[in-house]
Amino acid sequence: MTELEEDLIFERWLLATTRLMEIKAEQKEGSALKLPQEYSEYFIQMAEFLLMVGDTWEAISQGGLDKATAEQLKEHNHMLYADIMSDKYENSYANPDAACRRLGEDFGSLLSSLYYELRSCIGFAFEQDQEELVIRAELLLEIYGIFTDSYSELSKLPKVDAVKEAYYWFVSDYSDIAAEKRIREMVEPEGCLAAKIIEEIKDFSDIRFLYRYGSYISDNEIETARFMASLPEEKIATMADTYTEGYRIGFEMTGKDLSIKSTVDVRYPLGFERMIARAIKNFEKMGLKPVIRRPGESLLYNPSLYRIGFVGGDPNRQYAFDHKDDKALFMDKNYVNRMLEVTETAFEEYKKQAKEYAGPAVVESFGEKDFDPVNKKTALHFSDEQNKLLVDYRTRAGQIQRKYIIEEERSFTIIAFPVPEIKEALPNKTEEGYAEFFEEIIKVNTLDYKLYQGIQQKIIDVLDKAEYVEVTGKGDNRTNIRVHVWQLENPEKETKFENCVADVNIPVGEVFTSPVLKGTDGVLHVSKVFLNGLEFRNLELHFKDGMIESITCGNYDTEEENKAYVSENILFRHPTLPIGEFAIGTNTTAYMVGQKYGVESKLPILIAEKTGPHFAVGDTCYSHAEDIKVYNPDGKEIVSRTNEVAELRHSNPAKAYFNCHTDITIPYSELGDIVAVAADGSREYVIRDGRFAIAGTEELNSVFE
Repeated sequence: MTELEEDLIFERWLLATTRLMEIKAEQKEGSALKLPQEYSEYFIQMAEFLLMVGDTWEAISQGGLDKATAEQLKEHNHMLYADIMSDKYENSYANPDAACRRLGEDFGSLLSSLYYELRSCIGFAFEQDQEELVIRAELLLEIYGIFTDSYSELSKLPKVDAVKEAYYWFVSDYSDIAAEKRIREMVEPEGCLAAKIIEEIKDFSDIRFLYRYGSYISDNEIETARFMASLPEEKIATMADTYTEGYRIGFEMTGKDLSIKSTVDVRYPLGFERMIARAIKNFEKMGLKPVIRRPGESLLYNPSLYRIGFVGGDPNRQYAFDHKDDKALFMDKNYVNRMLEVTETAFEEYKKQAKEYAGPAVVESFGEKDFDPVNKKTALHFSDEQNKLLVDYRTRAGQIQRKYIIEEERSFTIIAFPVPEIKEALPNKTEEGYAEFFEEIIKVNTLDYKLYQGIQQKIIDVLDKAEYVEVTGKGDNRTNIRVHVWQLENPEKETKFENCVADVNIPVGEVFTSPVLKGTDGVLHVSKVFLNGLEFRNLELHFKDGMIESITCGNYDTEEENKAYVSENILFRHPTLPIGEFAIGTNTTAYMVGQKYGVESKLPILIAEKTGPHFAVGDTCYSHAEDIKVYNPDGKEIVSRTNEVAELRHSNPAKAYFNCHTDITIPYSELGDIVAVAADGSREYVIRDGRFAIAGTEELNSVFE
């Protein structure tokens, strides 16, 4: 941005803040612009919020973060997020229920969504991005003007469509700015706020660095940072080296050239900076610089495409759930086409950087308190037509991204660690109990992959003889499914299952395949599972020829709500999905750690998928890279890289992919048998009554004892 452009934005900000300060005076009794009390209070609060964020921007620009104490920073951080914290959310305009109660059903949800948009200014203030503050202040002033003009001239509130139109054009007019910024942040390491924060940390025990991001900081992040600071250097090295070496091996195992890449997409929970600092140095030795993106609430940015880089605390998970469909305000064909247009333009601008993007390196956290979302009628929801548009947008946006970031040339890795909040679920709820459990997870993440590689090969040798595999539950688990697998033309050189060790998916422990869809029929049932941060109780999926035929769960009182919950959060609004993966998890050690500490339900899918058989619905594990040959350590080519849906990639790419992949695991405690059935009808148990049954796999059962 040129100096002249910066000056113009500053002038716009001065004009906007002057008008914001005038709102309170204009809403006094007797004023010609006075609105009904409930609307007057709304606009005054919105103006005061933006002025507070503006003060934050100014304080940061003058070095306020360096001068403040940790207690002062904490107090200011909680002040920014106070209105959406659980104890105040009941009466917050950010809560659609409260907004409709206070403002009426016509405007409640709409103005609640506006507040959601304005709250994104907190992050922009810490980024020192004044333009993002200006355009949202101007949006509020435009909508305020629509209300005051209508009420002063006609003595009535404006039409809802007039306000929606203002919102629509805001999103449309600034979509190019948003696309440029998010794609730049995705592939261009220069100017990365988070990388700068980490680079400048001198003392990891001084937790003031946590408040430099602008994200909400809870006790969880503070305790995590202090715990990480207390660990010996060799422990930090083990964690970071496992993470970065998995990334490197991911390229090596798939024959991809890491030397042509220059950026790595680092994602992590706040509090893990000490580990990430070491990891960044490791990546630098590979020739990679980090790109780390900010999470954002703004509807200008599409979270399904631009996933976040760092994750702070969450003052109220219901808040995000309430606003997940706010795009319903303006989602139409013109919006979709506009977003696709600006996305391609932005990628074209950064095509060199996109070419050098190596892929994500993810550190996940787990152990946060359970969240049981409330489905509110007052929240905005997509119509059936908008659901179709959203699916179409994600498909086409994914195609654009893959045009510039070549799937066949990139890789990833992912690892998970527990956060202190998990103490509440541990038998020993103290810091010592957490430290003990953390040490167990480090051991799980660093198990001997050579040992597992050999055991898993024995399982694959049996599965390679099968025509199909039967999986059944036991006890109350209703799973009963037949999975058809590929047939081998040359068994001496080909295999059906990948022997997965600890590289891109840490920890070690699974063999997996892309099933043949035709003839894959039956029921998948799990009593309780956490997927994408949400709990599903009595989740049940029925399959016919590998496609989901019916869905349900037991989270809500009505079948309609249960089906909608599964559709939105597992099918991602697709009418159906195929089974993209069938796997058998072999990490019984991880399973028993969960059992020992009573936290099996809190294990992330990354670990949980290794603790029993799992089925992924959506794309295959080889999505968009089916034509690249992949080999197991024994030299055999894995031929099961596609299925009947993915085969459409050559004739109809839009129908070949769903841009989602969700693993659903049956724990050993609910598992009956897994039987490999050959074409001649002969049967061989892989697992019998929840225990491995193939000769040479006995060591996997030893931990059960």
